[in-house]
Amino acid sequence: MLDKLSGVFAPKPSAGPHKSRECLPLVILLRNRLRFALTKREVLTILKQRLVRVDGKIRTDTKFPAGFMDVVAIDKVRDGNYRLLFDVKGRFVVQKISAQEAKYKLGKVRSTKVGPNGVPQIYLHDGRNIRYPDPLIKVNDTVKVDLETGKITDFVKYDIGNLVMVTGGHNLGRVGLITSKEKHPGSFDITHIRDAAGHSFSTRTNNVFVIGKGTKSLVSLPWRKGIKRTILQEAESRLNKTSPNERSTA
Repeated sequence: MLDKLSGVFAPKPSAGPHKSRECLPLVILLRNRLRFALTKREVLTILKQRLVRVDGKIRTDTKFPAGFMDVVAIDKVRDGNYRLLFDVKGRFVVQKISAQEAKYKLGKVRSTKVGPNGVPQIYLHDGRNIRYPDPLIKVNDTVKVDLETGKITDFVKYDIGNLVMVTGGHNLGRVGLITSKEKHPGSFDITHIRDAAGHSFSTRTNNVFVIGKGTKSLVSLPWRKGIKRTILQEAESRLNKTSPNERSTA
């Protein structure tokens, strides 16, 4: 039977800090992913009780867009703190995090400008504008934002040897260290990455999100730590999960 809640009938996200194709509406997050509700009506009931916070702010819109690196906190749920990340198959994964980690999020610097009255500003991937940043912060760097104050507490440079996660393209969700950078004026800059398994790959610099200094990540990573396995490795793991009796009868 066809699913009547997906495809063209799926809830469309409201206008917000993330692009429509790069986010999850809260109704999908609470109903389909976290399974805290069975219907949209139940999701609406939860939200109207003002129990759900996204990046520290209470949200009551069932279609509010939650995107990459957003922290979703649910009151009245034990350890109900989650961060939205990607898995190696390019899907959103809801990563459970500690209360300490839920106090901050990471933001990629999209652009740096001088605003009205000569005030320097940086613009992050989630629509935030932060005034008077550290002069050392440049485009493609990552800043650590305190969700309570909205201020920058730390930043990580887009440099060789730092840990990154790919947020777009064929390698979406993979994690590794930057090995080299290429500049192509008039075209797309390329970043070369090597993961923990020793596999090397490259992607556009626009798709690279720095998540840690050296090999230490600033956020909790999903299962498999962003290491993509081959089709043969996937098949072998599935075979190992089945019991010997099942294999003999098959």
